[in-house]
Amino acid sequence: MALSPTDVTQLAAVDSARAARVLNEVRSATLSGQRAPVAPRPVIEQSWERMLRSGVDPDHDFRTGLLPREEVQRRREASPLRHVLPVLREGLLSVADIAHHIMVITDQESRVLWREGSSAVLRKADGTGFELGADWRESVIGTNGIGTPAVVRRPVQVFAAEHFVRSQTSWTCTGAPITDPRDGRLIGVVDISGPLETMHPATLAWVDSVAKLAEARLRELHLTSLERLRAVAAPVLARLGGRAAVVDRDGWSAAVTGMPYTNRITLPKSLSAGRRWLPPLGLCWVEPLAGGWLLRVAGEPVPGGAARIALDLTQPRRWSVTVAGGAGSWSRELSPRHAELLYVLALHPGGRSAAGLAEDLFGDAGRTVTVRAEMSRVRRYLGAFLEHRPYRFREDAEIEVLLPDDPRELLPHSTAPAVARGRAPVDAP
Repeated sequence: MALSPTDVTQLAAVDSARAARVLNEVRSATLSGQRAPVAPRPVIEQSWERMLRSGVDPDHDFRTGLLPREEVQRRREASPLRHVLPVLREGLLSVADIAHHIMVITDQESRVLWREGSSAVLRKADGTGFELGADWRESVIGTNGIGTPAVVRRPVQVFAAEHFVRSQTSWTCTGAPITDPRDGRLIGVVDISGPLETMHPATLAWVDSVAKLAEARLRELHLTSLERLRAVAAPVLARLGGRAAVVDRDGWSAAVTGMPYTNRITLPKSLSAGRRWLPPLGLCWVEPLAGGWLLRVAGEPVPGGAARIALDLTQPRRWSVTVAGGAGSWSRELSPRHAELLYVLALHPGGRSAAGLAEDLFGDAGRTVTVRAEMSRVRRYLGAFLEHRPYRFREDAEIEVLLPDDPRELLPHSTAPAVARGRAPVDAP
């Protein structure tokens, strides 16, 4: 009986030995260039193609050095995920321990920061380098349940021989990315791993739902912290004249006076008290507050003169936009969706309607509400350099797009039709 890729993953729940044999045959045939009995699942096939292009050896286990314990601790203390460990543990750990799984939590660079669960499986994990401080990026370790979700930005289950590197094929791993609910930035991956026979296809939905609970908790904590800062800010702003804003340490606004409310103000990475130039406010007096900053506008807003805007898409998962002009320069890291939007706008200097952008991003011209909502968020930090009706960069702005050397590495997470066209070889029909 012929099997589909979905059948194989379902088969693993009732006949793990047969599923393992089929997946081994698929892996061996595909990596040797032969016809496989079953086509790999699309997410796995695309990952394998990335591995072959980047030169990862499927038959040799390559590992980078472990982070020192002190660095692991430093990253733990800096990670927003430390605030949602109770959510992740409550949602995953009790079942994982009983089912002979382990829970692994990594940072945005796929470095293992926390690892808990079945002691027997933890000992087995030590033998494969699945240790604290280990580097599980897809580009280093191959297709896996941590690095691959971090690349494609969606939950992924990797069954046994779907792993690219042979030494990992006795494992089945299910990982889901956790993003910052404020801006969509990847902050880590939560993964459940164990032997194939202990895994079930429903594990994917389970891990994804717990990851979403963690994101919801982060959103709740963010709103609570802004409420506390707003309470501190109220008597301060009441005594001030002119324009001023109170923001948290990351620039998220708690309160403003004398000026329109802006959701976030871009702050330098190493902001200190004193007289500072802050786009788009201009010259400001910066004063520390408990949990944030008081920004008193001392000069005029950033002038609307010509600017140079560089969209950098060369670094995996670290896309950014940099604005440089007569008033100075500033940079901002981009979420996956905003990277797609700005890439499409750069392709169309004449502009795109909301329906056109929806077609470019989703293949569905009807999704204009989503497009308008995302463009509203983009305008919070690039509004001075964007026009609408249609959406476009200002005519006097010089736009530069920095792309990966290999077009196939362009925004690898993206399924947007416009991005898919950008990945095609230059000489493709």
